[in-house]
Amino acid sequence: MSLKYDYVIVGAGIVGLAVANEIKSRRPASRIAVLEKESELGRHASGRNSGVLHCGIYYAGDTVKAQVCAKGGKRMMQFAQEHSIPFEKSGKVILATSEGDMATVDRLLRNAAENGICAYKIDDAELHKFEPYAAHAAAAIYCPDTAVIDSRTVLEQLRNLLSRQGVDFFWDCEVQTPLGEDRLKTSKGIFSFGFLFNCAGAYADTLAKKFGLARDLALIPFKGIYWKLSERVNHLVRSNIYPVPDVSLPFLGVHLTRVISGDVYVGPTAIPALGRENYGVLQGARIGEAAGILGRLAGMYLRNSNNFRKLAHAELGKYGKANFLSAAQRLVPCLVDEDLVHTPKAGIRPQLVNVRTHSLEMDYIFEQTESSIHVLNSISPAFTSSLAFAEMIVDRSNAV
Repeated sequence: MSLKYDYVIVGAGIVGLAVANEIKSRRPASRIAVLEKESELGRHASGRNSGVLHCGIYYAGDTVKAQVCAKGGKRMMQFAQEHSIPFEKSGKVILATSEGDMATVDRLLRNAAENGICAYKIDDAELHKFEPYAAHAAAAIYCPDTAVIDSRTVLEQLRNLLSRQGVDFFWDCEVQTPLGEDRLKTSKGIFSFGFLFNCAGAYADTLAKKFGLARDLALIPFKGIYWKLSERVNHLVRSNIYPVPDVSLPFLGVHLTRVISGDVYVGPTAIPALGRENYGVLQGARIGEAAGILGRLAGMYLRNSNNFRKLAHAELGKYGKANFLSAAQRLVPCLVDEDLVHTPKAGIRPQLVNVRTHSLEMDYIFEQTESSIHVLNSISPAFTSSLAFAEMIVDRSNAV
């Protein structure tokens, strides 16, 4: 089978769907194919995220993330209103539980000022008006524009809208190799294209390498596992309670989030994983992939890149419930062991590492050829950012 399209998009996650939506808004008559290796939507990051729409306070003004996060969050809430998708603008508090966190509090507030984000410093008394059971804090930040949304419904709505506009979806379609500058060999045949958008998430780097790009990049996946608050103590969290993050790492630490269903999830971890789909202990791990990942992990551990030893020791310990509970108690001290109940919820953060500098890549990355653009490291807050991020991706492609 050989098919011809104006645009081929690899990946039917939130970024791929948003790019297709952006192209259709600019060129309604264009022929677009979305290729997805899975048989359905939401099998990976886009369908496994917490559903939090971040306000953008974590990102310095000179980052791509800052340019699209706050704008993307507003656009996503507008999209939800237009299509009757459940969301709630519930707000978030970020706790500084020690004096050592105060410099980061100031840095986050500077980010907010630079990026036009509504966020302000509150004292302990004000904190407990928002979250009565939160830990006492040297200071806290309140972010009223943080929201939670039904992320799977967003995916379904976008897919339905695009299908009605004539976008063709190809499921169980695994990309194999490019054939020159304008053709792609897949398990469903050969696709010819005017321009290709690589939005393949955890596999975007592998496809980019087939185009001769991403030579300095390698993947280290990190596993996020969660617990959930029992019904007995669900009321202890009204919205979202986060710790002040370690700004040298791309992770926000264990936090508590009341999702759109009303459940309160505790997590995630950031445990080094053995594969792009290693959601269980060994489930999804492949021997060849795991060997390469372990080699990269060992190198980062020996060099202590990005303070990696501290991260690895702390996160691996969270496989044990006691250590996980301890992290949660730093935010809500009254929690006890039986308050955390098991949930199968788990996700993978496909974090890219620069093998030349031996450092974690903290921002989104674009690499291009004349007929393709490759969206790399599209990690959190990619869901929040997606509608604004897609606008930037299409602009950068110069193809629409």
